[in-house]
Amino acid sequence: REGGVPGLVVHLGAEFTAIEVLPGNRIRAGAGAMDVKLAVAARDAAIAGFEFLRGIPGMLGGAVKMNAGAYGGEISDIFVSASGIDRQGNSIQFGPAEADFSYRHSAIPDDVILTDIVLQGVPGDTDRISARLAEVAAARADAQPVNQRTGGSTFRNPPADLAGGRKAWELIDAAGCRGLRLGRAMVSEKHCNFLINTGGATADELEALGELVRERVKADSGIDLVWEIRRIGLPAGQSRGAK
Repeated sequence: REGGVPGLVVHLGAEFTAIEVLPGNRIRAGAGAMDVKLAVAARDAAIAGFEFLRGIPGMLGGAVKMNAGAYGGEISDIFVSASGIDRQGNSIQFGPAEADFSYRHSAIPDDVILTDIVLQGVPGDTDRISARLAEVAAARADAQPVNQRTGGSTFRNPPADLAGGRKAWELIDAAGCRGLRLGRAMVSEKHCNFLINTGGATADELEALGELVRERVKADSGIDLVWEIRRIGLPAGQSRGAK
């Protein structure tokens, strides 16, 4: 957000991008490792179960924190453990019970910085894994605006029992929001659960457009869409020193 972050921003550098293949079809990776590179490393080691990561942009730490998933898989399916550091400098370990994964959510506290993660795959065939990676990449390119400036999937899919099985994009489309514009922000015409920066859009414009979409979906279907994108910092006009 344009108002800045009232605190310290920590960037995980190259030291946190390492990927190591372990015995027993396990992989240890730094929280800064890219999801796509992890999927490729698993392929090269003939370890299956990581293919869905080919369709998830971003870094592994964030994927673990939100239990990211796509194309038939999610982090909780392959998670073994994670290490992190809290604001007091304490080292903390998380297993599946402590992470307590649910749909696009984990119980890992917000004040913990994840440092490395261990994931479990199964023996696989390199050619078959390669074919699946290609399928995921093609499906993503066909369905999503991968060559435009977006923040990824904007809203979580609502519980099936509340939305009649409809996904977020279907609710947005039914509410007439496909192609909707606000300033330099636009709802994607290709996949309307993506907000596009058409050039120079501010965080305020993108957030306001998202809230407009939520209002229209609520009016049309009665469903409250929940943001999947995590919005960081203060809105424009708010000082970091303001009370």
